[in-house]
Amino acid sequence: MCCGDYDGCSRGCSSCRLEEGDSENTVSSRDSSTGRGTVKLEGPRNMLVLYRAEGKRVMKIRALSEDCSLDAGGLTFVWLSGVQPSQSVAWLETFVRGVDLTVRETRRTANRALSAIALHADASADQALGSFANADQPESLRRQAAFWLGVKRGKAGLTVLQKMAKSDPSAEVRSQVTFALSVSHEPEAVTEMIRMAHEDESAHVRGQALFWLAHKAGQKAVGAITSAIENDPDTQVKKKAVFALSRLPNDEGVPKLIEVAQSNRNPVIRKQAIFWLGQSHDPRALAFFEKILSP
Repeated sequence: MCCGDYDGCSRGCSSCRLEEGDSENTVSSRDSSTGRGTVKLEGPRNMLVLYRAEGKRVMKIRALSEDCSLDAGGLTFVWLSGVQPSQSVAWLETFVRGVDLTVRETRRTANRALSAIALHADASADQALGSFANADQPESLRRQAAFWLGVKRGKAGLTVLQKMAKSDPSAEVRSQVTFALSVSHEPEAVTEMIRMAHEDESAHVRGQALFWLAHKAGQKAVGAITSAIENDPDTQVKKKAVFALSRLPNDEGVPKLIEVAQSNRNPVIRKQAIFWLGQSHDPRALAFFEKILSP
């Protein structure tokens, strides 16, 4: 994990500045005996969670790799060792649960805590994120929890997302769930996205499911997208499905767009397909235009 400063990230995690201003002192969790020239072929297996406290209050939370050198900017730096993952998660939860997320600084700290929870390789992180995804939690928190459940929590995260997809009362949250499913590495995530594209009561959610399906590609995704073009009752969803075809790799998307432009019964949808074919710059699209424009 990079330090988050963007400075030096392209070279790997080297020195992370924790304070604004000039560097004053540096600490590191690395074994200095290895020497500066050591190159590790694999990244570290552990992470650090740092808390910046001022006036007996935690002001910032940061998570980063244990092999980073940390520039603490002259402030006192205290290592807390022997912390169990479940204890770390429980402490981080206190910055998320029941706090006022309408306050900018509180929300920022809560989001940092949430991301740090998601990075813990412990079942307690699954439980914590699952609780934040419950319908009785604030909508903004459910959206953030959905993202981390998809991107970091594997099978356990998918199980929660499937529940959210079917039962969360907010269309905005379910829309975020479609994105979270798209970044999940679990094969069953695509199946749930297809179900949402067919069955969700919200046209907006169905459209988002189609959009993110296009980024996953594959034959299952193509089938769901073309099915929406033919069968969804909402014209706006059909238009989003045509756009989703345009996001597929050209070998998959362009033939389908040509098919829609030639044979779809809805003139609005045919027009959309022709528009996106024009944006593709594909030779097959040019050949199609020549054919339909020839006298």
